[in-house]
Amino acid sequence: MLSREELRAALAGHPPLVEGVDVASQLQPNGIDLRLDRVQRLTSPALLGSADAVREPSAREDLDPDGDGWWDLHQGAYVIGYREKVNLPPDLTALLRPRSSLLRSGVAIHGAVWDAGYSGRGEGLLAVMNPRGYRIQRGARVAQLVFFRLSRPTGEGYAGRYQGENA
Repeated sequence: MLSREELRAALAGHPPLVEGVDVASQLQPNGIDLRLDRVQRLTSPALLGSADAVREPSAREDLDPDGDGWWDLHQGAYVIGYREKVNLPPDLTALLRPRSSLLRSGVAIHGAVWDAGYSGRGEGLLAVMNPRGYRIQRGARVAQLVFFRLSRPTGEGYAGRYQGENA
């Protein structure tokens, strides 16, 4: 796992490991916090077949925040977008974990493996389990991306469907 000092150096690289970071508030001892940029409601079923060509994510619609950038979310699942663009080199992978402030309030963020070579503004699943709902503001730090060095760089790196997403 990369340390704060290694992350600080990677943020100063070209391209930076993560673009748009406020180092003072987002650089942590073991990762980099990502901020909430958008919230979407799922509006259709999805499918996932055994072949790569047989997959279709759920349709979504953007939820507009109020004039101060707040969303009032009811119990349920939402797709969220992060503000920062991540640029993983061929020798790093990352895992996304929710910030504990959300967990303490009955809210979870589910994330996937961020493959070496991926570049883009990722997405996650925000699950509001609190029956009273949750109020959250655009720009809130919601997840921490933790980086791991591979034993050797990957040859090709990520070249999938989501390369360059939301960039």
